[in-house]
Amino acid sequence: MQEHEKYMRRCFDLALLGRGNVSPNPKVGAVIVYQDNIIGEGYHQKYGQSHAEVNAIASVKDKSLLKKSTIYVNLEPCCHWGKTPPCANLIIESGIKKCVIANKDINPKVFGGGIKLLQDNGVEVVTGVLEKEGWFLNRRFFTNQKEKRPYVIIKYAQSLDGFIAPETNGGWISNDIMKVWVHKQRGEEDAIMVGYNTVLKDNPQLNTRHYQARNPKRIVYDRNLSLPQESNIFDQIQETIIFNHVKDLVEGNNKYIKIDEELPFVSQILEKLYEEKICSIVLEGGAKIINKFLESGLWDEANVIIGQKIFEKGVKAPYISGDFKENKIGDNILRFYYNQK
Repeated sequence: MQEHEKYMRRCFDLALLGRGNVSPNPKVGAVIVYQDNIIGEGYHQKYGQSHAEVNAIASVKDKSLLKKSTIYVNLEPCCHWGKTPPCANLIIESGIKKCVIANKDINPKVFGGGIKLLQDNGVEVVTGVLEKEGWFLNRRFFTNQKEKRPYVIIKYAQSLDGFIAPETNGGWISNDIMKVWVHKQRGEEDAIMVGYNTVLKDNPQLNTRHYQARNPKRIVYDRNLSLPQESNIFDQIQETIIFNHVKDLVEGNNKYIKIDEELPFVSQILEKLYEEKICSIVLEGGAKIINKFLESGLWDEANVIIGQKIFEKGVKAPYISGDFKENKIGDNILRFYYNQK
């Protein structure tokens, strides 16, 4: 089992190389082992392109060794035609006789079908290797599949004395190193959401200018469509979704989606985002919209940055209870909370 874990951890490392590029697909890495030596490896690099198993098998120089090799993959190989052919069929055709998996795929199109197909064709299948770690790696995908909504990450910075914004003016609370981390995070998630007041006061761009990565989709709640049209969020540079109570309309990269004022706010937004195939969002504020999500319980993770500034007065930061993990980045503290629902 320790040997299995060693190679599965390598799958995880490979899978992470695809973050920010494979959604709505999961992050997957694959390793092929012959006589305790890795002879091939690959990962899912970009949505719509070859899956991890395909790339791993293609990387093996001596294909005759495949019949005596084991393939490790962190997620059950697919058994259906999507944008690419079924990976389970390729494993069978390659002659590989053993497949070690961390997690079963809960996508209804797979859901054990890949494992059954392998077993029916003489491939030995071992499942559940580092299963918890594998779930955490693909927590966005599993949440999306199971709960039919995006994985929600609440992110905000607060002063040392617990304020999310000062009484007057605004500006960054975190240090320059943390800015890079924040923009890296934006590039790894599908979308970033802010409320009306954040756009009005800060006029954010919501892009990845401090880190080389793709820009996320932008999401804003503008109840009566009263935000100034010269706001950065309407600049057409990135795909932007504007939730409102007035109209449904598409104007270039800006998509207006009407929601019902009489129905629950948070669940409606998450349902609409699921329909838009958005698997994860970062909710960056302000305090009012963050508190709405916290009250609903429809959130999964919170990243709280604690800076060194002291405001004494201002907008109180949201309160999140429970256990957390903590890292230090420069002179800032970064806390990770997970919703134990």
